[in-house]
Amino acid sequence: MSRHPQLNASGELRHLLTTEGLSATILQQILDTAESFVGVTERDVKKIPLLRGKSVFNLFFEPSTRTRTTFEIAAKRLSADVINLNMAVSSQTKGETLLDTVNNLAAMHADIFVVRHNLSGAAHLIARHVRPEIHVINAGDGWHAHPTQALLDMFTIRRYKQDFHALRVAIVGDVLHSRVARSQIHALTTLGVPEIRVIAPKTLLPAKIERLGVHVYHDMSQGLKDVDVLMMLRLQHERMQSAHLPSSEEYFKYYGLTPHKLALAKADAIVLHPGPMNRGVEIDSDVADGPQSVILPQVNFGIAVRMAVMSILAGAQS
Repeated sequence: MSRHPQLNASGELRHLLTTEGLSATILQQILDTAESFVGVTERDVKKIPLLRGKSVFNLFFEPSTRTRTTFEIAAKRLSADVINLNMAVSSQTKGETLLDTVNNLAAMHADIFVVRHNLSGAAHLIARHVRPEIHVINAGDGWHAHPTQALLDMFTIRRYKQDFHALRVAIVGDVLHSRVARSQIHALTTLGVPEIRVIAPKTLLPAKIERLGVHVYHDMSQGLKDVDVLMMLRLQHERMQSAHLPSSEEYFKYYGLTPHKLALAKADAIVLHPGPMNRGVEIDSDVADGPQSVILPQVNFGIAVRMAVMSILAGAQS
């Protein structure tokens, strides 16, 4: 029987490609390790030497300032050398294949590749072809997965709600095109959340999404009733301009999170958003900036979670 592609022979995390198939023990290890790094951001000197002498290559084949920046900050706080490469402009315009590019960079003694690509499976492909001592982190691939975003969401939920086993969680928005939602659902399920709801128009839901064990709602007033956690998804502008939706105004009317709709959830419910937000489309500013929003803490926690992932990978043997 072949072992999990993200684990080494000892069962330790070697790559982070998806939350799917990872055990609760490994997810908890990442969250616990991140907990120890949160305090680093409050120090005068925000560096620890865990990755001193290691090289982290950020390979972003599609733009994402927020994700790339938090990975860069995380690696630098671990004292790694960080190389940022705008691959969308460089290698592809030269006609280099993905593996040619990675092999050339690996020859420069890379230790960790952080990969973002518009094609699903790109990070998996790289992970299958790198040398055993090199680690790969998927920073988002196509519509497939975004594991560190899901993990920082899990960390945020745990910080505010402590126990996953007593929660009712709603994921709202464009689930069909969301790599974040897929990773969230797998992580929430593994960590023991008993009820996961997805709320979206039919045009923005994958076929047979119920197979993932979620409850489907098309109406916010029903779907938000008594939930503990609301996870809003970003709606990309091209969806508004396609046949998926009539208009952004229409979407906001039915699926945008307003104070009135938020009141349907539990009084102590928290609101998350992976960012960047479209105010007035997915979420009202009064909610985004309100007392139940944990959107800004998510960003800070994201640095700690990405520090945790890199430190765990760097400690794993091939």
